[in-house]
Amino acid sequence: MKTYLIDPSQRLSLDTVRSIIENGMHVGLSDTAVSRIVSCREYLDKKIERADRPIYGVTTGFGSLCNVSVSADGLAQLQENLVKSHACGLGEMLDPEIVRLMLLLKAQSLSYGNSGAQLGTVQRLLDFFNLGVCPVVYRLGSLGASGDLAPLANMCLPLLGLGEVHYKGAVRPAADVLAELGLEPIRLASKEGLALLNGTQFMAANAVHALLAAEKLITLADKIGALSLDAFDGRIEPFDDEVHVVRAHPGQLQTAQAVRRWLEGSQLIAQPKKHVQDPYSFRCMPQVHGAVKDAFAFVRNVIETEINSPTDNPMVFPELDMVVSAGNFHGEPIALPMDYLCLAMAELANISERRIYRLISGARDLPSFLVANPGLNSGFMIPQYAAASVVNQNKGLCWPTSCDSIPSSQGQEDHVSMGGNSATKLVKVVDNVRRVLAIELMNAAQAIEFRRPLRTSPALEDWHAQYRKVVPFIVDDTVMSPLIEASVQFLKEQ
Repeated sequence: MKTYLIDPSQRLSLDTVRSIIENGMHVGLSDTAVSRIVSCREYLDKKIERADRPIYGVTTGFGSLCNVSVSADGLAQLQENLVKSHACGLGEMLDPEIVRLMLLLKAQSLSYGNSGAQLGTVQRLLDFFNLGVCPVVYRLGSLGASGDLAPLANMCLPLLGLGEVHYKGAVRPAADVLAELGLEPIRLASKEGLALLNGTQFMAANAVHALLAAEKLITLADKIGALSLDAFDGRIEPFDDEVHVVRAHPGQLQTAQAVRRWLEGSQLIAQPKKHVQDPYSFRCMPQVHGAVKDAFAFVRNVIETEINSPTDNPMVFPELDMVVSAGNFHGEPIALPMDYLCLAMAELANISERRIYRLISGARDLPSFLVANPGLNSGFMIPQYAAASVVNQNKGLCWPTSCDSIPSSQGQEDHVSMGGNSATKLVKVVDNVRRVLAIELMNAAQAIEFRRPLRTSPALEDWHAQYRKVVPFIVDDTVMSPLIEASVQFLKEQ
């Protein structure tokens, strides 16, 4: 079993996270991380002993209770109470794979030695990650400022032997799973509750999950779009480099080159065309897909910065003898970009649905609804309806939650990012994009067979053959939902 070591001197990239997840790697702490965590904790303990004034969240209450001091013998109970009282998540259970990302990213954030966590607490987060113990966390409850308080509290309950976990395919009491694994509940030290709960790891984990999926889908959209273009007997000239070099948006040129590469050697694209222009959904793929690529690149950079940062409060700086109450937990820096990517990915589905519509429209010698005997058969009529329904839902989800703020904690927390909702709806939109692209692939694969004996490119013919192993050519009407789901799974496995 390969092990990735968290090292605060090394940048954690999206590619590294993908490698950890896809290769089933264990995660540990480097010597540098251990040294920083231990040094910070030792400093904080000494700081508390000699403190002559209250330290927020360490020797005081939280939020609007920041002026209420707590005696030394109550500091540990204060932190445990914080976790219990803040575990207010609601709604659906979060995908355990996203919870695993939360565990990883929280350990990464605590590794910088600015949070005051105990080494054993950070190691327990990684024990959960490595052993497949996924705390039950819920989708709703975070305001995205003061961090992701509710979801992170639910994530941390099992550290204390409380709450529930997903383990070996079942939801079980955390206390039972800890006992089965021979693990004692963690006893939190001063400030640790804040270190665990004040952070952006719920937002960031959802964002990373969405980015990993979106990156694949953005590439697949070019490939599927190329197959649709060939099936629709489209023109290749709008994808010439010269067109896109003069506009100079990098994603636009990348898309044009990708489509040309996928269609290299196609008999269909090379044949003379009767029509002068194609509809925008085909002709403007470089401009639309390219804009999505550029948006993705921007958001990826922002999220990678976030997951390489300590984001709790107060911040501890042992080398400067400083404990500073500030606002690194505020989700605004990632809430706005997540709403931006939500909009960009929705456009990828939007233009895909228009290509679906064109393929079933009966234009350019393709049969209506892509069946040989329309009328008796409805063919691919209703998959387009389904795609349109999903696109409509995406449009509703594109409303930016980051433009809202509802004050909390008696006005002490008077501006929040709502980034938790930006993150969870981004995941939903990305899932919906996959569904629409899966329907487009069904249509394109069906349509290309009505162009025989002419063939598309060798690369796309090979891909088409792979696809036909899971989704057959439709001769007469059949139940479509299982085929759509098979198409979705096919894209997930690419």
